[in-house]
Formats: sequence, structure tokens, C-alpha cells
Amino acid sequence: MLLLHNEDAGTSDAESIATGEKIIGAPVTRVAVSAGTGLDPILAEHTDEDVIVAGGDGSLHALLRALYRRDELGRRRVGLLPLGTGNDFARGSGIPLDVTAAAGVVRDGATRATDLIVDDTGDVVVNAAHVGVGADAADSARPLKPHVGPAAFPIGAMIAGLVRPGKRLTVVIDGRTVTHPRHRNLMVAVSNAPTIAGGSALLSPDASVHDGRMHVTISQATGPIARIGYALRLLRGRHVDSLDVIHGPADRVLVAGESFRVNADGELSAPTVSRSWRVLPGAWRLFVPADRATGRQPAAETAGEAGPGTEAEVRR
Repeated sequence: MLLLHNEDAGTSDAESIATGEKIIGAPVTRVAVSAGTGLDPILAEHTDEDVIVAGGDGSLHALLRALYRRDELGRRRVGLLPLGTGNDFARGSGIPLDVTAAAGVVRDGATRATDLIVDDTGDVVVNAAHVGVGADAADSARPLKPHVGPAAFPIGAMIAGLVRPGKRLTVVIDGRTVTHPRHRNLMVAVSNAPTIAGGSALLSPDASVHDGRMHVTISQATGPIARIGYALRLLRGRHVDSLDVIHGPADRVLVAGESFRVNADGELSAPTVSRSWRVLPGAWRLFVPADRATGRQPAAETAGEAGPGTEAEVRR
């Protein structure tokens, strides 16, 4: 097995990784990865090995992006030892947040086919991607993370929500236009798992990383009071019942309009005027607790292909 970890990991994280390695038991090759380092040379050197990531959503994002582009999603099993700030994907997939318990999941060897969202640039979404206040919040939260940890995102969202006017965007879900540029959108999000912000916000209460769909959330709560109300309801997933929110499952989503940035699993894109996403059902295999290792087998499609989407069951 190949175990990837951040070379800047602190002492406590290093100790957790060492403990996790012992629990896994199988021969493990540990490789330290620095920020901005490409994974291609590492994966090319360790061909056909299962890969374990010691990190958070961003680290898992980087690995799956590399595997997707290398067309290796279907032949490498992936494990996660949660060491990130938020660990929303781990929460949504049932992986224990305790590294010792998560290592036991890898050791036990149960896997399940897991969905992946991909965009038109060749990038991926493991947990969630945001346009509008979600991307602005990530930008505002970045300098706060070292000081307040998971609370950085909700604080950043509050700051962004108070000062940003929202985006004029067209959103098309499975071929149906659901928003027009005459309306401002506070946020457009596509998600694979239920939570964001370290579990503090329930973005898509009914989402599952194994259901073969992504879930889209569009908020048009652009007035000051409406924004506060949206933020409060988002904490418990009650925003989906609001009249100014569009929410539901989808196979394909297109967002276009005035310039925006995308926050995908905490990674901010360069400004763009268009971005589209599609879901690849069961595209990769994830080590999961034994009681969750049931359900659909990996899709027969290749990592770079997906079947045509059906019309989303989107509600407003």
C-alpha cells in the first residue's frame, strides 16, 4: 500500500500516521507530499498499489483528480485517515474521524463503489463545490483556519454574506434552465455528501456518496434578512424547504454568467464565466466500515465517460 501524507504535518499528526500504519498491518510505503507537488511521479513509481491518504477533503481531492486524469480510478482502492480541518467527506461516508479507527477500516479491507463529480476542466469534486458566497467564504476563511479550525468556514461565510451582492447566473440542471441572469444568486452548490464546514452546515441532507447522483442547491436569498435566515437554516438543513432555494438531485449541472470562482473541496479556481459538472456513479472504490460495504458495484463505464443524465427531480 502507498500512504500519502503532508510533509508539513505536525508532531501529533505524525504520531497518528505512525499509529495508523501499524494498525493497517500490510506493508506500507509512506511518501510525504508537499503543497503544490504533482502526484503523477509518485503514482507512476508505485503502480497498481492501493493508496491511503492521511489528510482531509483537499488531500483526497488531489489524489482522486490525479487518478481520474490517469484513468486509474477503477483499479486502485482508496483509503482515508482523516487529518483535515473539516473532514466532511469522511463524515458523509461513515469513515471514523478517529485515525486509529479509520486505519482499522483499511485493515479490514471492505470497500464500496463511490460516486465522483467531475467538471469540464478535468477537475473533480469529492465533497462539494460552491459558486458565489461559498467560494467567497473559502477565500475569507483561509487566513482564519490556523486560528479557529472548522469554525473558519461559517465565519468566512458570514463575512462574505454581508458584503457580497450575489451573482447573476444562468443555471441549467439536466437540460432545464432553472435560474436566469435577471436574478442574483447568493450561492450555487453541487454536492456529493451531506455536510460542509466541518459538519457545521447540512448543505444536502439527503445526499449520499453512493446514490449515483449529485445534489444541487441554489439560494436566491440576497436581501440582508433573507441571507441571515438562509445561513441559520443551513446549519440544520432546513434551508431546502425555503421558497428562495432550489434543491434536488441531478446528473449534470451548468453554471454560466458574470465572472465567478469555484470552491471545490476547499480549493479555489481562477475566475471563469462558465463551469459544468457531471456525476460518475460508482467510479472509485473506497475502504469503508464493514456494515457500509453494500450496494451498487462500480460502474462499467471508464473513468472518463458517463452515460446521459436524466431530468433532475429538483424542487423549488
